[in-house]
Amino acid sequence: MNNKYELIYEGKAKKVFSHDHADKVIIEFKDDATAFNALKKAKFEGKGKLNCLISARIFEILKNKNIPSHFIELKNENTMIAHKIKIIPLEIVLRNTAYGSLCKQTTIEPGTNLVKPLIDIYLKNDELNDPLITKDRIELMNIISSKDLDLIIDLTLKINIILKNFFKDIQLQLVDFKLEFGYNFKNNIVLGDEISPDNCRLWDLNQNNDTIVSLDKDRFRNDLGGLIEAYSEINRRINDFI
Repeated sequence: MNNKYELIYEGKAKKVFSHDHADKVIIEFKDDATAFNALKKAKFEGKGKLNCLISARIFEILKNKNIPSHFIELKNENTMIAHKIKIIPLEIVLRNTAYGSLCKQTTIEPGTNLVKPLIDIYLKNDELNDPLITKDRIELMNIISSKDLDLIIDLTLKINIILKNFFKDIQLQLVDFKLEFGYNFKNNIVLGDEISPDNCRLWDLNQNNDTIVSLDKDRFRNDLGGLIEAYSEINRRINDFI
């Protein structure tokens, strides 16, 4: 990255730099992979590029369906230009199928298709290990208004319908996904962060039996191997479809 751009923020998977326009930022995707709140770390060459390309395509699909996001355009294969937003410190997780922490914290069997999408909200705070949080606690902490939270939940449900249908078209089951939102310079809520195999659980529907084949970060979490191959396959299917 050109030295004239200031590093504003560095997270586990991305770096955010200043832009010539004050209301824009440059987001560079890293090759780092982390799991279990960064207790497990590794680097995979090409991962940043794949997540950037996949995210860009999905943001474009959502834009065409009138979902507001921070995404503006690709700068290159691992960097995008986005609107500068003030991130709301909440992680919104939508689950269509029971898996992962939901099954560890309840008696629901892994792989159970949920009657309706479940939305879990987590406080975005590494020191507290991103705890599950209630609406009342969000109100008590004065994070956002109940009206804005309702708007975020409504947007998440709409995004789920769009993504579920899209991924089904490319033979992927959208098990669950994590979203982050923020306020843009007009103080409107928009979708931020990324949408990629890093924060979506995607199962391959091209299977002749009930075997679960993950094409997402579970390949790293669960030591399954083939992470880059899985992400490359998702990118290939998206490009073939579009």
